[in-house]
Amino acid sequence: MSGTDQRSQSGFPRRDADGRVVAFGDLLGVSLAGLVIGLLALLVLDWGFATVGAGEFGRANGWLAIILPAWLFWEDFRAWEFGAARVVAAVAAAVLAVVGGLLVADLVAGLPSLLSGGLAAAAFTLVYAAVWFHGVHWLAGRTG
Repeated sequence: MSGTDQRSQSGFPRRDADGRVVAFGDLLGVSLAGLVIGLLALLVLDWGFATVGAGEFGRANGWLAIILPAWLFWEDFRAWEFGAARVVAAVAAAVLAVVGGLLVADLVAGLPSLLSGGLAAAAFTLVYAAVWFHGVHWLAGRTG
């Protein structure tokens, strides 16, 4: 087994030899962990700014918490061969995830922006992971 094959089988999330995430649970788990880390970082930064008088606590944009999940999704996108399957799946996932996130943000509009944006980012992450993973695998199976 080469070094690349060992890395792809022993890391988390589990990836195939091309670097694609192989299990939906892995993609979902790592993306949600990244979301939680992002939210905690925003919470600490927002608290720090509020402590020094640079604004009110809870005013940070919770949507920023999708940075780490988006990075994971981008890396998985890059691992797939260039073709219609990955482009269609990514566009469909992005559109549905943004719509889902905006719907959640609208439902909780009265909450502080850190919380409402965080809930919207969670909806975005869940929808994107589900549509991307299942969509790209289904489309690649139909075109490949």
